[in-house]
Amino acid sequence: MKRRRWDSKTKTKIVLEGLSGRPVSEICNEYGIHQNQFYIWRDKFLSEAHKAFDSKKDVGEVIRLRKKNQELTQIIGSLTVELKKTEDEFI
Repeated sequence: MKRRRWDSKTKTKIVLEGLSGRPVSEICNEYGIHQNQFYIWRDKFLSEAHKAFDSKKDVGEVIRLRKKNQELTQIIGSLTVELKKTEDEFI
C-alpha cells in the first residue's frame, strides 16, 4: 500500500477537530488514518504550540546564526587543510 503524505495544514485541521471534542474514531475513519497516528500528531501539535507565539525576529536570528555557523565551519576547515599542508612541508 502506498504511503500518503499529509501537509501540515491538513494535520492541523485533523488535530483541531479532535481537540474540539469530535470523537477521534470518527475523525480517523473519515481521513483513513490510524488512531495512533492521530495521537502522535496531537502530541506534537501540543508540544510545539508555543512556537506559534515566537516572534519573526527570533526566527530570523536563528537563520542568521546558522548561516554564520556554516561560514565559520568552512573557514575552520580551510585553515585546517592549510595547517596540515604546512606541517607536511616541515616533516
